[in-house]
Amino acid sequence: MEELLGGLAPLLASMVRNATPLVFAALGGMFSERSGVVNIGLEGLMLISAFAGVAGAFYSGSAWVGLLFALGAGLGFALIHALMSITFEADQIISGTAINLLALGGTGFLMELVFGRSGTSPRVQGFEPVAIPVLSEIPVVGRAFFDQSLLVYLMYAMVPLTYLLVFRTPFGLRLRGTGEAPEAVDTAGVSVARMRYYGVALSGLLAALGGVYLSMGILSAFTEGMTNGRGFIALAALIFGRWNPVGAAGAAFLFGLAQAFIFQAPQDVIPLEFLQMIPYVLTIVVLAGFGGRAVAPAAIGKPYRKE
Repeated sequence: MEELLGGLAPLLASMVRNATPLVFAALGGMFSERSGVVNIGLEGLMLISAFAGVAGAFYSGSAWVGLLFALGAGLGFALIHALMSITFEADQIISGTAINLLALGGTGFLMELVFGRSGTSPRVQGFEPVAIPVLSEIPVVGRAFFDQSLLVYLMYAMVPLTYLLVFRTPFGLRLRGTGEAPEAVDTAGVSVARMRYYGVALSGLLAALGGVYLSMGILSAFTEGMTNGRGFIALAALIFGRWNPVGAAGAAFLFGLAQAFIFQAPQDVIPLEFLQMIPYVLTIVVLAGFGGRAVAPAAIGKPYRKE
């Protein structure tokens, strides 16, 4: 029994670490899509923010300055997506794909320009684990959930805060209305374009938190392509969670658990290549089994033209 519990604690800790960037990105995608804008550029937003955070920390020596750089990069690229999708009415899928490709190629180029190397950046000051007194001493779950970095604790707080903002405030009502019936929102005197800009901007900030956690909460360095499809997994979690913050977070933890198995499973028994497939196979299964049942906001992906 003690051996079983001893193995459960590292698995749960790994689940939390793997779920954290997914939760941030899924919450960000929820804001964008609740406003009516598809954002498949979450992958790119996370990647460019992960790089910007490390670059900021590298030059300043401060993880907090790096965090500000990451938030600025996520917001800036999200506003590019908003400009193309809302103001210029470009195809939202193509715009998001362009963000992903730009981030992938751009971070590779900037690695050479900023650090003079490719692959992995120098190590920088990151966000170290901070144990919460009393809670971290709870058997099994204590160290797994309450001996993490400050960004993980921020993730815990963001789930209920996001729920309250979206479902219990006038802002949330307007945001949801913009994604469901923009004509009604416009008739009520609320700018549809402004609300959609807000939604996409928030998605950029939250995706940036997910990206900077990867580079400064886990590794303290940037590795090219380090998001490794997590933005798309976050989208699957968002759909599985039916565009609800609590449901999306729960789905993200499910995917985080699947990724944790990769590191905990005996690789001499199960081939590593098979283990690495698990999160992506789970993503396909979730989308195939639940994607058709989940009802997206009615006006998602549709440009709004004021009559």
